Amino acid sequence: MAGSHASKVRALYRRILQLHRVLPPDLKALGDQYVKDEFRRHKAVGSDEARRFLQEWEGYATVLWQQANNNRQNPTKKACFGTFLPEEKLNDFRDEQIGQLQELMQEATKPNRQFSITDSTKPKL
Repeated sequence: MAGSHASKVRALYRRILQLHRVLPPDLKALGDQYVKDEFRRHKAVGSDEARRFLQEWEGYATVLWQQANNNRQNPTKKACFGTFLPEEKLNDFRDEQIGQLQELMQEATKPNRQFSITDSTKPKL
């Protein structure tokens, strides 16, 4: 990423990893790895792409923070993480990004996980 964004990028990266601490262990591990890969992959992008990258990840961090707060305020309800991805947003993705999303979805929905995307408070048997 361009030099002027470096400290902002590092701060956002740390914030996201801190927010992931509220996730169930498997989801946290998956999220941490994805974030590390994405930030590494975008190290040398131009300033326009860097701006879009930061904007998207700041949005992610905001949503995750809000969901963590909602889950804390309603401890009797099932913890819920994630968001709806409208089709028009999907149309903006490059083929490579679609492939990454499919891999992420397959990894997140593997059987024998300790969580489900909509029900992360289910007791382990």
